[in-house]
Amino acid sequence: MSQPSTSTDPQTRSGGPAAQAGAATADRAALRAEAEAALVALVGRPDARLRDDQWVAIEALVADHRRALVVQRTGWGKSAVYFVATALLRARGSGPTVIVSPLLALMRNQVEAAQRAGIRAETINSANVTEWDGVHQRVAAGEVDVLLVSPERLNNPGFREEVLPRLAASAGLVVVDEAHCISDWGHDFRPDYRRIRTLLAELPAGIPVLATTATANARVTADVAEQLAVTSDDGGPDRALAADVLVLRGSLDRESLHLAVARLPGTAAQLAWLGHRLPQVDGSGIVYCLTVAATQQVTEYLRDLGLEVRAYTGQTDPAEREAAEQDLLANRVKALVATSALGMGFDKPDLAFVVHLGAPSSPISYYQQVGRAGRATDRAEVVLLPGPEDRAIWDYFASMAFPPEAEVRATLAALEAAGTLSTAALETRVSLRRNRLELMLKVLDVDGAVRRVRGGWESTGRPWSYDAERYHRVAETRRAEQRAMLDYVSTDGCRMAYLRRALDDPDLDAGWRCGRCDGCGGTSAGQAPDDAEVAAARERLAVPGVEIEPRRQWPTGMSGLGVDLSGRIAADERPETGRAVARLDGIGWGGLLRDLFAPVPGAPAPDHDAAEAGGGRDGALPVALRRPVLDVLDAWHPDPAPAGVVVVESASRPELVRHLAEGVAHRLGVPVVGSVGPVAGVEAGRRDVNSAQRLAGVARRLELHLSEAAAAGLPGRAVVLVDDRTDSGWTVTVAARLLRRAGASAVHPFVLAVG
Repeated sequence: MSQPSTSTDPQTRSGGPAAQAGAATADRAALRAEAEAALVALVGRPDARLRDDQWVAIEALVADHRRALVVQRTGWGKSAVYFVATALLRARGSGPTVIVSPLLALMRNQVEAAQRAGIRAETINSANVTEWDGVHQRVAAGEVDVLLVSPERLNNPGFREEVLPRLAASAGLVVVDEAHCISDWGHDFRPDYRRIRTLLAELPAGIPVLATTATANARVTADVAEQLAVTSDDGGPDRALAADVLVLRGSLDRESLHLAVARLPGTAAQLAWLGHRLPQVDGSGIVYCLTVAATQQVTEYLRDLGLEVRAYTGQTDPAEREAAEQDLLANRVKALVATSALGMGFDKPDLAFVVHLGAPSSPISYYQQVGRAGRATDRAEVVLLPGPEDRAIWDYFASMAFPPEAEVRATLAALEAAGTLSTAALETRVSLRRNRLELMLKVLDVDGAVRRVRGGWESTGRPWSYDAERYHRVAETRRAEQRAMLDYVSTDGCRMAYLRRALDDPDLDAGWRCGRCDGCGGTSAGQAPDDAEVAAARERLAVPGVEIEPRRQWPTGMSGLGVDLSGRIAADERPETGRAVARLDGIGWGGLLRDLFAPVPGAPAPDHDAAEAGGGRDGALPVALRRPVLDVLDAWHPDPAPAGVVVVESASRPELVRHLAEGVAHRLGVPVVGSVGPVAGVEAGRRDVNSAQRLAGVARRLELHLSEAAAAGLPGRAVVLVDDRTDSGWTVTVAARLLRRAGASAVHPFVLAVG
């Protein structure tokens, strides 16, 4: 046995402060070397080294078991922080890392990156339902290093009650990716992300937590950091922990991005620009659109020009979305034409361009989306093509805001009275549409007023207050962001400096300019298309018609509304596939139709489903829309051929609908034989209600108006049913049922607009 040291110098004595500091420094140096080795394995490059802030975050997580928020630009290497930290923590016997990740594309990228580094990663999401049981078993057996889950899974009853408690107790690290979604102030607030507060509150002491995002301004950063400090049972922040949350914010400049704006005179010119410019850009990229309809139309247009592109939206089948991602990653397509569903986290380092056909509603979301480009290239083209309909589309999405207090109270009362109700059953007791009802329920769940259980939703009985001031502040913030986006479009200054200011970049110096954007003279949006290209695009936009698919199923729970409709709609009672001139949210004729149906102050309230968007101008069909109507009719060959036209009467646009029906009848060479109109004394239903409520209102209100001669001649003959607009489809469905029951052999719907 060695003799004890005889040194009396406390700075040199074994275990003294100096020796301990030296040992700690050596330990940290060894830890950093181990972290660098893990990074090399992750990226596959022997020269890879951690950035200083990457190391600071990893050290805080692994050595100090702290909570940290990393706000760094896209491509900086935030995922490297949590994968390297995972490797180090697992080597020290810690449990698996749980990553809350918002999008399937992002999850797939993360799993592939982890596996390259020898990290065993699994995911639980909507696209791999059949694999969930096996994943749960492997997690329980300790065979998973990283588990990626969607925020929506956090409130699935089975996951929440059976899997989440084990994960919370055994996790080695919890990661919240795209953490700006936690905040009301973030550009992409998702109620399910707020459930992360519950997860954090239930974590045992000492489990490190990392939150990451590329798109958080100062207000969002402060809000997310405060929420990271949640530890108490009531979900409140721990002030001591809040002071210890490590926040790392870096420069948001992206040296590869060359930003430009092209203000073109209309949709045809924008499409012509795309068709002319994209073949000139080396590599592949993303064309973002604001709506699903625009995405589909742009895809069809570019394909007609011979460009290999694919559509990617939230409505695309998961298997098709994955295949599209792989095609883009492998450069088998020139572009994915996408909605924001391909936004956060999609990782293609050599993405050569991002073009926006229509402006996102805030500079923050715009920065997030253009951040997909140029992560490992010297130059990437980023062009915004703003459209005249952008603000109308922003207004539509803003209309999905949290409902008025009376609607919320009605929902809570229905749950308190009935106990557990499915969303479909709840729809029959309240007036909100399905998507808005579901969003509201998620917020109420996060607030503790309702709880999702097997079979639906139930009231918790806890007191709940309507935070009108908060909802108003959020709405005002959204409007301010929209104004800022318009200013980005119009600025003649440095565009990258503008975006950095919008995100409160702490490293932005006064007067700084990027030297790369069109405002700095470092790039341009390219040559405007010539007249022939624009004319060709306009001709392609004029391809006539949009199909109207018939409804095939009645909503559940209609008996609770006193309406005897249930199950599948009988084939001999439903309409045929119909035609519309265009979609309201589409490009091309959609713009003219949006103008036609725009609300007019003092106009009569809409009286049925087809007019439920409110107001609009009455009068003869506008001259600019007559040729499109005739083109659609000429290209349409309804079978069996119609023998007459039936018009859906309108109180808000009677002249328009009558003029349209007469024009259709004249073109087809058949008479107007009757109408479907309101029952006397029955009030028009509201438009902003859910599917079941809308159907109930339509079913009670509509009746068939035929002369004796027309009624006698109807059996065995087909008719065209003319209306100005269809949205939910219930007016067309109920009217067709009335006609089929009166003997019509087929009902062919024809409307101006869908949506």
